[in-house]
Amino acid sequence: MTKVLISGASIAGPALAHWLQRAGFDVTIVEKAPALRAGGYPIDVRGTALDAVRRMGILPRLRDLHISTERLTFLAGDGDEVASLDANTVIGGVDGQDLEIRRGDLIHTLDDLIRDDVEIRFGDSVDTLAQREAGVDVTFRSGRQATYDLVIGADGLHSATRELLFGDEKQFHHYLGYSFAGFTLPNDFGLHREGLVWTVPGKGAALYAVLDSKEIHGFLSFYREDPPLEAFRDPEAQRDLVAAIFADEGWEIPRLVEAMREAEDLFFDVVSQIHLPQWTDGRVALVGDAAYAPSFLTGQGTSLALVGAYVLGHALATIPDHTKAFAAYESRLRDFVERNQATVSHGQATLFPTTVEALEERNAALRQLTVAPAPTPRPEHSALTLPDFPGAAAGSAPETPRSTGGTRG
Repeated sequence: MTKVLISGASIAGPALAHWLQRAGFDVTIVEKAPALRAGGYPIDVRGTALDAVRRMGILPRLRDLHISTERLTFLAGDGDEVASLDANTVIGGVDGQDLEIRRGDLIHTLDDLIRDDVEIRFGDSVDTLAQREAGVDVTFRSGRQATYDLVIGADGLHSATRELLFGDEKQFHHYLGYSFAGFTLPNDFGLHREGLVWTVPGKGAALYAVLDSKEIHGFLSFYREDPPLEAFRDPEAQRDLVAAIFADEGWEIPRLVEAMREAEDLFFDVVSQIHLPQWTDGRVALVGDAAYAPSFLTGQGTSLALVGAYVLGHALATIPDHTKAFAAYESRLRDFVERNQATVSHGQATLFPTTVEALEERNAALRQLTVAPAPTPRPEHSALTLPDFPGAAAGSAPETPRSTGGTRG
């Protein structure tokens, strides 16, 4: 039985673990966080990724968890309304097909799928990797040591596995010009299944209400030609930077900045992509954002993680030689990844223009969308057809009970 270590228990890691244990692999996941992450901002599952979750048997569950944002209202710098539109008109979803769910709900659904078959060790992470002809010797932060046949890095945009494998992140990190701060705050705005988007040139804010939650998701985003390196590792520096950039702005911005200052769940990062010439080396492979983060501007980060996990799992389940399996994984998936990454470029976020002229053009286009066009799928979202997984008909995985949010390890 092939022993596999997966680093990361967010989305790509558990999804891959499902496919590997289904194929008879002995899988362990290590996760540096102390527990699964609950809640979280809404994410999308689209195109080919819908087929992946259908084959996992969790599509009915995810449809039950669909939050269905109904409206997006765009505001000018003084808070005046620019346009209020059906969310699918702006986001580009396909009504009745695409899924919008809270990130934590997807994480717990995936955990339910694997909890009886896969061990997750929380509060630990990979410290060193030493590849040999017959396996990979792993030393963990805890001091524990073990040997695995394969190691998979599913540890996100700032992947430690990728750094151990290929070196410093800056070689592969493509900054797209934006930074953002995300946090939750009380829903004192009376919002329900809707979002507010405030924009001035080079700066944007959003409030996002999920169902009837007493909290809403707040976002403050800004454009800067060079990444704010001074704020990368220091939460207080991040708060100070965002507060300084949004100082003296109108509408509810002072209130959002104050909430950002006080938030215990502040998440700050740059908007960027990962471009790697290869995703595997020897007995180690990368999947999801660790290998090919597309940035949240594409709306495809979660979908690429789910599809990548399926393609890698299928390759390892059907090709006994891991070297050939890794090659097949890269060959099948790379064009799909690159097509989705290419939908955005530096400084070109449609919803958050950087100049007065671009903002006026965006607002004029929004005002013309008084009638929502018939939603159609984006071709890049569905540009890959998944092969059938061996040993079972597509979509035959059993449905699992709803997560109770427990942890284990």
